[in-house]
Amino acid sequence: KIVAMQNTYYWDAGAYTEYGVNITRASGYSSTGPYFVPNVHADSYCVYTNHPVGGPMRGFGMPEIHWGIEQVIDTICCKMNLDPVQFRLNNAIKNGQEIVTGMKMHPTGLTKCIEEAARHIEWEKKEESKKNCTDPHKKRGFGVATMWKAPAMPPDAGSSSILKFNEDASVSLLVSGMEIGQGTLTAMAQIAAEELGIPYSTIDVQTPDTDYSPYEWQTVASRLTWSMGNAVLDAARDAKKQIFELVAEAWDTPIEHLTSKDGYVIERNGDRKIAFAHMVIYGITMPSGVLKGGPVIGRGRFIPPDVSALDQETGQGPKAVVHYTTGAQTVEIEVDEETGQIEVLRVGAAYDCGKAINPLNIKGQVIGGVAMGMGTALFEQLIIEEGTVKNASFVDYKLVSSQDMPMDIKYTLVEVAQEDGPFGARGVGEHTMIPTAPAIANALFDAVGVRIHSLPMTAEKVLAAIKAKKEK
Repeated sequence: KIVAMQNTYYWDAGAYTEYGVNITRASGYSSTGPYFVPNVHADSYCVYTNHPVGGPMRGFGMPEIHWGIEQVIDTICCKMNLDPVQFRLNNAIKNGQEIVTGMKMHPTGLTKCIEEAARHIEWEKKEESKKNCTDPHKKRGFGVATMWKAPAMPPDAGSSSILKFNEDASVSLLVSGMEIGQGTLTAMAQIAAEELGIPYSTIDVQTPDTDYSPYEWQTVASRLTWSMGNAVLDAARDAKKQIFELVAEAWDTPIEHLTSKDGYVIERNGDRKIAFAHMVIYGITMPSGVLKGGPVIGRGRFIPPDVSALDQETGQGPKAVVHYTTGAQTVEIEVDEETGQIEVLRVGAAYDCGKAINPLNIKGQVIGGVAMGMGTALFEQLIIEEGTVKNASFVDYKLVSSQDMPMDIKYTLVEVAQEDGPFGARGVGEHTMIPTAPAIANALFDAVGVRIHSLPMTAEKVLAAIKAKKEK
């Protein structure tokens, strides 16, 4: 068991702070990684340098701290002859355990994620797999890394939504979280359709425009499915409440006896039903002959519950962040000892998303996260000399390509519900790239016994480390 941990982080903010301070704070909150550590001393510093401004990037400081933590964990396992997967299972944070800020951890499926990630690359057969490498100049290695990330945001980061019915019973849904390829607006339509009991195809999510769209804090922090999703759910419930109250009065039946499905309000224990299209605009005729109702418009809002700042003296607080998304990743790699080249053969991944609103969208996040994580691990590097960026174009700034990607990527979506999430959901956007680099670093050590202490782990660095090891 881990009994204590001391960490110091220095963040190169560049010439101006921009988001540097926020990333510095986020890394301090999560400084132990997803492990239960009863004794912690963590310092996180934001440093001004003569470099370009360090802005927010996918993972918001978490890829960097896990790059260090996860390699230290593996180093401990190596020295103590412990299995890295089992060690992580033994020390993974669990429900009710205290994290570094004093907050109690909510229910999480982290241990299941570790088990699933290991299963996907047949961790128990790794020694056998290493023998299958037929090239005498290449060695195979297996690596594992875990991760956690909380939405980094202030306590007042709110969301709002407006939902209005049209004459054909279609719905115009207004939100202001931006669609940047992550599938957010699709998820919002799904949440609204599920709550209202209407076909998904009848919901049109309007393109956000601050001239008419309701307020949204920011499209950041992997928070929209959770925060904006809650606002949409609130708006859908508001609209459904109006509809059910009207029908209950017209039918002289308790609201509890009503449900909705496929665009109809249905009496649970009776034969009566009425289409939304017949009453969401023009109302419904009461037994007295009086028409009641009118256009249905639902309004929803959400703000993180019970989040507060930390005490400036103690660094402690009951709820510094809203929640953590946890996960794990495993890799099998092949290392060419003559060139230093690393090839990723297999990837196993698992993430606890609370509830997968759209599993296909999350699949895209997983594969894209692996690609981005591989770019960080093996290719991407900003070269700065005397305050000048030397590789300022994509001619010289190397990115991962489809040819570099492994053909075998398997993943599992673990669903331990988030208590205050829409249908139990929490975000899983940035998280999928966080464990890739440390998993590859640990696999590199497993294969050839060397560690590269700076990213990216280029072939040149790996080859130099292999030669240095052989010369000792």
